[in-house]
Amino acid sequence: MYYTYVLISLKDEMFYTGYTADIKQRVNAHNNGEVDSTKNRRPLKLVYYGACLNQQDATHREKYLKTTYGKR
Repeated sequence: MYYTYVLISLKDEMFYTGYTADIKQRVNAHNNGEVDSTKNRRPLKLVYYGACLNQQDATHREKYLKTTYGKR
């Protein structure tokens, strides 16, 4: 199972979208500063996640959420 997720930075109120196979571990990695793209934007809060059966579906959902239509 893969997960597409959206985090919001409580520091600058910007969103971060990604996908992972282990949602709890990935959110912890973001909040512990282990992810370069979000380490200066901590703390982060999980605001959305959706489960997908395979990695391809998760990456398609992630790409959609990064579009203008997906952000709405």
